[in-house]
Amino acid sequence: MELVQVLVIRRDLWLSLGWPIGAIVAQGAHASVAVLNKYQEHGGVKEYLSNLNSMTKVVKEVRSQEKLTNLSQKLIEMEIPHYLWIEQPENVPTCLATIPLPKDQLPPPLRKLQLFKNTATTNAGQLLMLAIMLNE
Repeated sequence: MELVQVLVIRRDLWLSLGWPIGAIVAQGAHASVAVLNKYQEHGGVKEYLSNLNSMTKVVKEVRSQEKLTNLSQKLIEMEIPHYLWIEQPENVPTCLATIPLPKDQLPPPLRKLQLFKNTATTNAGQLLMLAIMLNE
């Protein structure tokens, strides 16, 4: 059974709020370490950590703080162990991480999310082309 840890990061931190990508990566690292520590006695966590060269993570995105906290609530209702990282001292939810889960059994709220991708350059290129066309 292949285990995968899912990290869900707020996309607006980067696109709307201008957080540096390094700070966003750190949010994922914080959430990942926190959930593995909190649930260190869970069988899935023990199995995941038993082979450090095969730890698989999937990084997905939500578009806002509200969507992240709603997702966390859904996972609580479904009894899916996870950790919602809240950056301090700002007290801002930034990322959540699940315990390692069977890849083929991810719950629907996680499966349906898009992968976190770098589309800023694509969006910037599209805006540049639009500006050029408007100026012609």
